[in-house]
Amino acid sequence: MDLQLRGRVVVISGAASGIGRACAWAFAREGARLGLLDIDVPGGHAVKEELTRALDAEVAFVAADVAAEPEVAAAVQSVAARYDGLDVVVACAGISGPFGRSIDEITGSQWDAVLAVNVRGPFLLAKHARPYLAGSAVAAVVLLASDSSFVAAPGMLPYNASKGAVLQLTRALSVDLAEWAIRVNCVCPSVVDTPMARADLGGLAGSAFPVQTAAQVANHVLYLASPCSAPVNGTSLVSDFGYLSRSAFPA
Repeated sequence: MDLQLRGRVVVISGAASGIGRACAWAFAREGARLGLLDIDVPGGHAVKEELTRALDAEVAFVAADVAAEPEVAAAVQSVAARYDGLDVVVACAGISGPFGRSIDEITGSQWDAVLAVNVRGPFLLAKHARPYLAGSAVAAVVLLASDSSFVAAPGMLPYNASKGAVLQLTRALSVDLAEWAIRVNCVCPSVVDTPMARADLGGLAGSAFPVQTAAQVANHVLYLASPCSAPVNGTSLVSDFGYLSRSAFPA
């Protein structure tokens, strides 16, 4: 299927590693022109160089902290100016925060840090991309939520809350941005093999639960960003091997 992404201008936050990096590769293979954002400067430049060398892709990297509004505004403006507009925004930047800790062990500053990156970040990216996306005939925003948007695992209180917020942010943005014909959807994966997940879980080899690859998640993002999914708006694509559908009834 032709996803009609060749030549589209795509901004990806959190592009230096994990799902963001996988999305950068996936969009580059489709012929999109990329603006990569990340706080990890060496990592961001490395991905840019890899894509340029391997795929001869058009790639710009801009260092930005997604929780800092001036940096997000400047980064989005820089990419839009380089390519004369934007078509797609993908918000992948995220942190897990304190992992395996009880409510009594989580500080207010730790809570704020997770919500700043995971919720304020996508909001700021959508806010500052909106004027440029409004000029595209195929504008789309894809946020990275989680199965934790629906269910909660112990010891992940700030992360669980932040991903629940991203799910509702997706719905709210789809309503508020409809005026400019900008679609907004989110992908909600379960455990993904990324550096962040490996660090939190102490490795993923021999896990008692299924683990998906970042490339598999990137494929979902491609579809939601593509004009092929034009009727799909304000919804979530859950990628969790069917666990969310399972009853607790012992049968």
